[in-house]
Amino acid sequence: MDRADRPDRSDRAERAERAGRADGMSRRTVLGTAAAVAALAATTGPSLAAGSPSVPRRTPRADRFVDNRFWTSYADWRTGTAEGTAVVSAARPGLRVAKPVGRTDYTDPHTGRTATWEYARWTSPTHSSTVPATELIASWNARTPAGTWLQVELCATYADGTRSPWYVMGRWASGDDKETDIRRTSVDDQTDGKSTVWTDTLSLDDAVSGPRVTAYQLRLTLYRRPGTTVTPTVWRLGAMVSAVPDRFTVPASDPGLARELEVPRYSQEIHIGQYPEYDNGGEAWCSPTSSQMIIEYWGRKPTPEDLAWVDPSYADPQVCHAARFTFDYQYNGCGNWPFNAAYAATYRDLQGVVTRLASLTELESLIAAGIPAITSQSFLKEELTGAGYGTAGHLMTVIGFTAAGDVIANDPASPSNPAVRRVYKRREWENIWLRTKRYNATGKVVSGTGGVCYLYFPTKLSTAQRRALAAVGVR
Repeated sequence: MDRADRPDRSDRAERAERAGRADGMSRRTVLGTAAAVAALAATTGPSLAAGSPSVPRRTPRADRFVDNRFWTSYADWRTGTAEGTAVVSAARPGLRVAKPVGRTDYTDPHTGRTATWEYARWTSPTHSSTVPATELIASWNARTPAGTWLQVELCATYADGTRSPWYVMGRWASGDDKETDIRRTSVDDQTDGKSTVWTDTLSLDDAVSGPRVTAYQLRLTLYRRPGTTVTPTVWRLGAMVSAVPDRFTVPASDPGLARELEVPRYSQEIHIGQYPEYDNGGEAWCSPTSSQMIIEYWGRKPTPEDLAWVDPSYADPQVCHAARFTFDYQYNGCGNWPFNAAYAATYRDLQGVVTRLASLTELESLIAAGIPAITSQSFLKEELTGAGYGTAGHLMTVIGFTAAGDVIANDPASPSNPAVRRVYKRREWENIWLRTKRYNATGKVVSGTGGVCYLYFPTKLSTAQRRALAAVGVR
């Protein structure tokens, strides 16, 4: 499950230390190469607490090392190459199966069962990146009724003119019925000697002297049981590519906003021991717990019928639900970044993306527009005052900033729901989130997260929210 042999990815090995909480309480392995990682993010939000509504100055576009491209509109879907797919021309345009073009047998590696599926396919145009990339992360939003699923692949073009194979970036179904659904999964052991897929991230093997990625295509395959008319529908597909410079420290930013969003508070720790088949229970559920907070911030939540499977004695059953339906059966955890974004988008009119932000200033602009963000960071206990733990990779929900500019975060690694709201020192938090290199508890140099975040937001946005997202490259 843990790939401790990956250069500069020992964070994944540290994940095994979580039982002892020795700089490895965590949660999510950092998926960044030694010289690769970036900065970016985006989304929107409703209720705002008192505070200045002014939007702070934004980092100039030229200073950013991230490029986002998402296909979402009717015109977008028409630009690709369709093989048996049709565009849904509705309020929320998307792709569906119109006429299958073939059949294939798929043996689920996690159940051993082989089934026949018919499929249709869509391939994006080639997107030329605005940055010579060292890392790529795809994300998608879709509905997959029982008996359907989808696969997302990515083919990279390198600066030397060669192309990668078609890498599988995820096989995904929103459900997990044993009789009708595949097990959602990442795919290990994909490499061409220039780049490698690590769970949900395509990284260059040599980000210093190897050829960068200059362009890419995405390929979407929609599967269903033969002879049925049911179909997956995909509303959003895209990728974030990045090339953040190596750095142990990042430039300090000036505070520019005082505002706090009213986001529900959920602790993962109260779920310890519950449903251990999903990554050892709540102790490792920082990602789905954070996802659930923002899903409910936007006014969505599972129905009582959805939660009927959860032990009625458990508090906050929706957190258990989020863990189950973000679980990656290959990674054996709930921290697959695109799977969390896809889970959020299963709720009515919600969208989700994985991206990177360049600075706290960019994050302030999102908060000012009412958009919280789920951020990934790794740190030693002494590097974040008041946290009380160290982690090789942990997700928090940033909900605002104090008048002094400090970060207000809903930290799911808290002993109770009321204790989830934390205030962390701006300079400390800024550095542990945006750096690409750090020292672990043994003094070894390992990777940092480089500004990774998830952004969830509704399809209907205010003008301010749309502008804030566009300013960080999310449309």
